[in-house]
Amino acid sequence: MTSNAQLLTRDKFETCLSVIRQASLQILPLLKIRAADGKDPQWFFQQLEQARQGMGSWAAVARRLNLNDAEISQFTLLLRHLQQLVPQYESGQEVSDNQLISALRFVSYLELVRSKQPLLGYATDLSVGGEEQQLVAKRQIRALELMLRGLINSAWGSQSQLVNQLKRQFGGDKVRRWLKNAERGDILSGLRFSELSLLVVDKKEFVRHYAALYQHAPQLSFLIDKRKTLQTFLDDIRQIRNDLMHQRPLTSVQIALLDSCYRETSAPVQRAFDEGRTKVNPAVLLAGEEPELQEFIALAQKKHEANGGDNEEVRDTIEGPELRNANRHHDVAETAFVALWGMVGVAIIGIVVFALFIFSDTTPSAQNAATPQMVTKVMAADHVTEKNSPRDMLANMGISWDENSLHLAITRGDSRVIRLFMQGGMNWKASYAEAALAADYRDALTTLLQYRKQMDEVRPCRRIVTTTSQAMKDGQSLTSMRKNFLQTFCSTPGVVKRQKEELERALLRQAAQKRRYDEAKAQGLRPEPVSTDEVDIQQAIYNAMR
Repeated sequence: MTSNAQLLTRDKFETCLSVIRQASLQILPLLKIRAADGKDPQWFFQQLEQARQGMGSWAAVARRLNLNDAEISQFTLLLRHLQQLVPQYESGQEVSDNQLISALRFVSYLELVRSKQPLLGYATDLSVGGEEQQLVAKRQIRALELMLRGLINSAWGSQSQLVNQLKRQFGGDKVRRWLKNAERGDILSGLRFSELSLLVVDKKEFVRHYAALYQHAPQLSFLIDKRKTLQTFLDDIRQIRNDLMHQRPLTSVQIALLDSCYRETSAPVQRAFDEGRTKVNPAVLLAGEEPELQEFIALAQKKHEANGGDNEEVRDTIEGPELRNANRHHDVAETAFVALWGMVGVAIIGIVVFALFIFSDTTPSAQNAATPQMVTKVMAADHVTEKNSPRDMLANMGISWDENSLHLAITRGDSRVIRLFMQGGMNWKASYAEAALAADYRDALTTLLQYRKQMDEVRPCRRIVTTTSQAMKDGQSLTSMRKNFLQTFCSTPGVVKRQKEELERALLRQAAQKRRYDEAKAQGLRPEPVSTDEVDIQQAIYNAMR
């Protein structure tokens, strides 16, 4: 018998699919793709790929939709993830929470696309709005923020210890600003939501203080890594919270997405409270009196305005003051270096012009007439050479020179942009290639392997092996590109030895399963079948490394 919760989830999901179909019928004609009927997300993604091939690049697709490089990358990334979770859907099928969240995230982004391109007018209403739901959303925002504060305060015990730790992590200047904006005795009340979230999802902090709350919970399975999932959901909440802070009513899609993210992030903490593993009780935080709620929202809006908003994404690593200063000094040094060489270039051009001028005084008048043309050609040639540099070509495409832009290009499989980054000397990390490996973007991945020496991730093999293993468990094959990555980066003796040990442990587990199977069968019981999947996966990875 289907529960009411499952019926509600299915209804929301099918409404999302209907919105996506209608949106596709308005978006595709702008990209010169004719479509009579909208179909499933996988079909929509294939049509967008066809549009990209026909128009030459994702940048051209982005221009038609009035999106920038980062926005078109996020758009395609969300759709790709949805079509992977829901390759095909028949009405009435059971729908998982992760499938619903993926659909809601993409429909929420469709709202952004519609706001950017005036020619689009599709509806995205899920019929979940109303004043009561707006009030529930405010309660959830408040409860989440207070929950994060409570978890962080519990981890550090006292305000003095927390303040000292924040000074070590962020530096005295930032801590003084937080204290100035904070309520007395609660420095965390002075932080932006993104900064508060960072204190929980930072790699070191999460492992040290919060992983135990989430590691055995069934929630936060949207991505392979629970910490990364939590970071993703908190960033979604940050963007929804920003609209609330600007006193804009939330859309029905935002309300539904916030509700799903709230349950995923708070349920493990609630379970830990019920089991006595934490003193933070999300249920109590959610059930505050309405005057308290209104006072909290009003104060939060005031702080939001004083802080200049909260437009930075929730990062996954705290950047210490030493690293920030080093980056700042590096930027200053690079600027000075460019300025110095610019002055040298001007001086050289001046010398060339002066030499040509002197030369023109001792040559016939016909040569005199040709000299200005020669100077113009020399300067034009210099100009063309400068403009043809990879960095300038990327700038002309509207793509900024930073690792995030490279990561987005790899994620969407844009081999042309990747090659320009590589030719310009940008380093890359093996972790950037995870989405491209899942989608088997061979041209993009081949380009990366051609510049393998620019891969600067420290000890990437554990991540590569883990994601490859998980992909194979999810039914994906060990593609030739995955094998190439394993051979390129994981063929050192130490890594091969470790993988051999992992294979041997899998064989031992399989042998133990077989013994239990034989014993149960001998006792006339119904035995659990012996699975060979894990051994096959570990064996295939081991073979690829050698």
